[in-house]
Amino acid sequence: MTDTKTEPEITPKAVTVEESTEDVAVTAEVEDANAGTRQAHLHVTRLDPMAVLRTSFVLSLGLAIVVIVAMVIFWVLLTVTGTLNAVSTTASDIGGLSTGFLSLPSMLGFTLLLAAFEVVVVSLVATLVAVLYNIAAGMTGGIEVTLSED
Repeated sequence: MTDTKTEPEITPKAVTVEESTEDVAVTAEVEDANAGTRQAHLHVTRLDPMAVLRTSFVLSLGLAIVVIVAMVIFWVLLTVTGTLNAVSTTASDIGGLSTGFLSLPSMLGFTLLLAAFEVVVVSLVATLVAVLYNIAAGMTGGIEVTLSED
């Protein structure tokens, strides 16, 4: 009599995991397909509005810095090529207008004002969208995302 040990066969099953942090609530379901491809079905059911506010503030602040630097580079480029002098001369010849608004301090002030407005508006709109998403996700169950491994 020979003693033969056989290991039990493991069959792939679906595993459901619910995880909720203070920022995002996610439900995940992981499946192992017979062909060896794993899939995860994620449901995003809640977004924390304060986390969205912080994230959107930092991203819009970065965008504001990019806009300010781009304006300075653009102003320097127009000054070096003589375009601002030509515009100043043309404006004073046609209408007798003062072209003090084309100086770097005034352009920088306008750009700073515009960038500050952009930071506030983008942050508030993103937070409002997060609140509206939470209301809609409560009624519909959220967005389902399927991730698969090839």
